[in-house]
Amino acid sequence: MRRPWDFLDEYRNDPGKPVTLTNRWPSIQEMFDITVDRFGNRTAFTSFDPSHITMTYRKAQDHIRRIAAYLGERKIGVGTNVAVTGKNSPEWALAYLSILYAGATVVPLDYQLHTPDVQGLLHAADVSFVFVDEEKYDDLRAAGFSVISLSPERGSYILELDAAEPAHRAESQAADRAAILFTSGTTGSAKGVVLSHENIVSDCYLAQANLNISENDVFYALLPIHHSYTMLAVFIEAISVGAEIVFAKRMAVKQILQDLKRGSVTMLLGIPLLFNKLLKGILNGIRERGPLVYGVIRTLMFVSGLVKKMLRRNPGKKIFHSVLEKASLESIRICICGGGPLPSATFRRFNQLGIDFVQGYGLTETSPILTLNPVDAYKEESVGKVLPETEMKIIDPDTKGIGEIVVRGPMLMEGYYNDPEATAEMMTGDGFLRTGDVGYLDRENYLYLTGRKKNLIVTAGGKNVYPEEIEDRFQLYDEIDQILVKGYVRDARTHEEEIEALIYPDFEFLKSANGGSLPVRQEIEERIFQIVDVVNKEMLRYQRIKRTTVLDEPMEMTTTKKIKRHKVAGPSEG
Repeated sequence: MRRPWDFLDEYRNDPGKPVTLTNRWPSIQEMFDITVDRFGNRTAFTSFDPSHITMTYRKAQDHIRRIAAYLGERKIGVGTNVAVTGKNSPEWALAYLSILYAGATVVPLDYQLHTPDVQGLLHAADVSFVFVDEEKYDDLRAAGFSVISLSPERGSYILELDAAEPAHRAESQAADRAAILFTSGTTGSAKGVVLSHENIVSDCYLAQANLNISENDVFYALLPIHHSYTMLAVFIEAISVGAEIVFAKRMAVKQILQDLKRGSVTMLLGIPLLFNKLLKGILNGIRERGPLVYGVIRTLMFVSGLVKKMLRRNPGKKIFHSVLEKASLESIRICICGGGPLPSATFRRFNQLGIDFVQGYGLTETSPILTLNPVDAYKEESVGKVLPETEMKIIDPDTKGIGEIVVRGPMLMEGYYNDPEATAEMMTGDGFLRTGDVGYLDRENYLYLTGRKKNLIVTAGGKNVYPEEIEDRFQLYDEIDQILVKGYVRDARTHEEEIEALIYPDFEFLKSANGGSLPVRQEIEERIFQIVDVVNKEMLRYQRIKRTTVLDEPMEMTTTKKIKRHKVAGPSEG
């Protein structure tokens, strides 16, 4: 059976090719040049707002060679770290690839961080040269960093750089350092994850064993591209097969829907928050047609899903074409959800509507993809099948087979930058990485998540409760914008824990549902408490929420819309 990466054999030991591979996996810049050789005239990068940039792979390569030469003239190359921080854009992609083309290591940073935080990470990663958006251009320049602008609003704009002669691709080896990705996740201070070219490229191709993509696809870069999920699953995956990337500049639903239609997007990768909102919009639109039509369509959805699951055929795309067209999703071929757990109902309904919908799982420390649901063999409750050449096992399992997930494979990070102690803490004695996540594997090597080890609540009866399992049950309630479940100490003498929920209501929804005026505080709290009561009845007794706090202000979140637990969590006295 031919594997998605077997075409690379054409570039081994053939001096007539523009790339001659000497390792199993190419470097990222070799991978890009192979794609230029195969699909040079196809569109690579597109941005509709505000500048409307479109360029082919060959044109992108011309830009990259010129930018890399500019860096080389400034002694940027092997052994140097160069940062890129800015909104999603073709310029961001060119900067990333140019840094690697020059032989340096790329350090993608979150552009939403405050300038002092960015400066702290730049110093931590030994960076002196930065590609940056206009918002932080002046501040970083004043702080002594050499800067190149990703935006035409500032001087030294990346697309206007000039060099004496375009640079040749740096001959990086698979084991050479490619990127340093800072991650604090939701639990603590930032650490720099060091990834090699082999880590990133192997993960890219191995994921394609569970994912069918080609040069005919159009990816949508919606989530921040500095994040490992978007960087690999959108950016690197697309350039590995010659697909187009449409870059989103902001996460506004109206803008997203316009981009999807205008760009004829086929691959939509997002987080649970996005897909839950899209599904709610679709179902609300169907409800507006009246109860009879709604009932008929829901019945057809059930039948469509059954046919797809049992016969592996997809009738929903034709049956619900008008519904999908109205939602600007008619061109979408596959939706992939990552970055957090998704309700199985959302997963199921997208598939019923005719859109292949899958989940994946991974960590920045694993480049990041570890599991992905095959489109033709998905399991709704699972976060996917373990990738080829990836060893995954459960250690210290309980009676249900649930324990900590550990993993080993070619996508495993080199370690944390300048932090051998933190690196050692992540590893087992036999070379597996501790994910910190808890779950179980079935007989077909599909993974099921139950929670984070650090967030575990141990009740007075000795039962283990994972907050994420409880939080998932609230995702489809419109009245709730955010929920965080944690333990609190019921008795300071015995340190026995009970379960509490911090809930920030969706005030906009409550206002619209109340005829345009916000209900009084007591009514809001009563509605939230009613929802908690409903959910509690669905759960085992030891999982039930005993205390609920309705918040007036939202909890702080990461750029991938996860609540920063370390800002609010930890057992409280009470």
